[in-house]
Amino acid sequence: METYLIVILVFAGIGIINTAYLVSHVISKKPVKCLFFPPEWCHKVQFSKYSRTLGIPNPVTGLGFYLAILILTGLFVQGTIAFWPIATIITIGFLFSVYFTIIQAFVLKAFCTWCVVSAIDFLVLFLVVVLR
Repeated sequence: METYLIVILVFAGIGIINTAYLVSHVISKKPVKCLFFPPEWCHKVQFSKYSRTLGIPNPVTGLGFYLAILILTGLFVQGTIAFWPIATIITIGFLFSVYFTIIQAFVLKAFCTWCVVSAIDFLVLFLVVVLR
């Protein structure tokens, strides 16, 4: 298997773990642990009006994206599908991450550790798509 596919699978796995943690907190309505940032920042981001898109909690959408990337990459490795669906989902996820990072920086003026992890994750995935 080519290195870029391994990187995609690893970072999709990291994204799944990260967003599953966030989804568990969406369900429980408990605040997430905020590492590296003041605790109130994660709370501000987690419970802001920007924490949902079209009524769906962003971590749920993110989990769906990462699962789709993992499954589609597996299908690509088997030769079942082309690469473009993977590249499309990664690009859309990256653009959403850029948007949400801008919201955190300039509107909320607060960052959530786990959102930053996801943004870095999608940045790496996007760079893999562009540079492969």
